[in-house]
Amino acid sequence: MRLSGKTALITGASRNIGMEIALTFAREGADLVLNTRVSQDELESVAASCRELGVKTHTVMADVSDSQQVTSMVAEGINALGKIDILVSNVAIRPHKPITDVSDDEWLNVMGVNLNSAFYLCKAVVPGMMERRTGSIIAMGGQSAITGRPETVSVTAAKTGLLGLIRALAAEMAPYNVRANMVNPGSTDTERRSPEWYPEFQQQFSRGSNEHLKGLPMGRQATVQDIANACLFFASDESAYITGDRLNVVGGRYIV
Repeated sequence: MRLSGKTALITGASRNIGMEIALTFAREGADLVLNTRVSQDELESVAASCRELGVKTHTVMADVSDSQQVTSMVAEGINALGKIDILVSNVAIRPHKPITDVSDDEWLNVMGVNLNSAFYLCKAVVPGMMERRTGSIIAMGGQSAITGRPETVSVTAAKTGLLGLIRALAAEMAPYNVRANMVNPGSTDTERRSPEWYPEFQQQFSRGSNEHLKGLPMGRQATVQDIANACLFFASDESAYITGDRLNVVGGRYIV
């Protein structure tokens, strides 16, 4: 098993991509600290499934846009399982609005969830990784970290900043054998509980329709397993000589 003896902290782990990352890591032998902000019942269900796979699993409810809650969560996770070898920063909100309609509070909220959270998480986990001289940090980006799209100024700014954070962190942590990379999911077949974040699927065509898939060279959306596999690669020793990089899991959408 590729992650045997490792412990991973995964945020946003109650459903969709985060849930599949947790299950994939569990199948590969990683003990887990799983986090969500509000969906405790869903998180406990994911944790139960992971425990059935034979790994230790600890759950923590916390708002990762709050630095004090992040600090407490990481300390609790280390106290419960001894260490954190792998971080998957997997939380984001994606409101779509013209720049003239974005309020200051909305801008700051997106920055808090999509960018500040990763900074707080990285700052909390790297001391232990530096001490043990091993670690892998994985940030979840997205298409907004690859290209700009209309009505996504706050999301694109935050995700582009996230890539900068990962690159700088990778350079700083390389001497300690701590790696930092980004996974950019493309259009993924997930449950969307905030349809207002995806107006293109209301105004132009439905998600997963023939019209939508025409824009994807591989002719299908990603599955959550596709994204989890990319995270597994960065979490494992198979990517031991890769840091400060990004993996675009987008089905060829941005072929250059």
